[in-house]
Amino acid sequence: MQKSLMLISAAMLSIVMGCSSEETKQPPAVVEQGQPAPASGTGAATSPATGSAISGNPLTDPNNILSKRSIYYDFDSSLVSDQYKPLVTAHAQYLAANPSAKITIQGNCDERGSREYNIALGQRRADGVKKMMLLLGAADNQIDTISFGEEKPRAMGHNEEAWQQNRRSDIVYAGE
Repeated sequence: MQKSLMLISAAMLSIVMGCSSEETKQPPAVVEQGQPAPASGTGAATSPATGSAISGNPLTDPNNILSKRSIYYDFDSSLVSDQYKPLVTAHAQYLAANPSAKITIQGNCDERGSREYNIALGQRRADGVKKMMLLLGAADNQIDTISFGEEKPRAMGHNEEAWQQNRRSDIVYAGE
C-alpha cells in the first residue's frame, strides 16, 4: 500500500514539475514585480530548503527564495503560473526538511466580483498552493489555508496596477 502511494505521489509530482532526465537542479530565484534578480551563487553549497551557508535563517535572508512569500495570479484564476512554481517548490522542500514548521496560506482577491465569489476564489488559490506543496513532500498537518477574499488588499486603488498586487496567495509561517 505504501509503495503504491509513493508511486502515485511520484507520478503526480512528475506531472506538476514536468519530466526531466537531468539531475535535479536548484530552482531559479523568483523575481517579484519591481525587484532585481538576485546574483548567482558564489560557489558555496546552498539549498533553498536549508538556506545559504552565510545566513542564519533562510526564511529572512533576502537573497534566499524562501524570503519571498507571495504567489500572484491572473484575473479570475487560481492557477499557479510557471513563474511561481520554484517558489512553491522551495517552501514545500523547507517544510519537508523541517517537520515542526507550520504555515498558513492566505488566499486574496482584488475587489472585483461579489464578496462570496471572492471568498471562494481566494480559497481555491490557497488550496491550489497547498495541493502543490503536499505533492512536493510537505505534510498535511503543516499547512492551513484561509481565504480573505478582497478584505486584505496589499494595494489601495481601483486600477489594474492595484488589482494585480491584490490577486495573490501569501505564505505565513507560524510565529511570524
